[in-house]
Amino acid sequence: MARLVGEIHATRETRGRLMRDLTDATVEMKRTVAGMQAGFRSARTDMARRQQRMLRGFVSGLTATVTGLRKGMADDLSGAQKAWGGVAAETVPGRARRGGKRFDRENA
Repeated sequence: MARLVGEIHATRETRGRLMRDLTDATVEMKRTVAGMQAGFRSARTDMARRQQRMLRGFVSGLTATVTGLRKGMADDLSGAQKAWGGVAAETVPGRARRGGKRFDRENA
């Protein structure tokens, strides 16, 4: 009987130690997870800032490229109009272009 009581007490002590160890491990794990989450938040914030800067640069470059292409196209069209219609016709007041033919507005 004494041996049985001793084993019960030993088992209780072992269980108590196990519960304390589990509690300590849980607290330590919570601290570790909280640190990891803080690191993830920081990394995500840095990544978002870096991506925003990169996207701004990309859009700025894209805008400059499109602006250059539009200006080049406008210059080409202007040059084509001058070549096909003649520069003198554009400088004469009262002249307009309709339907591919030039005519004087006073005679229309």
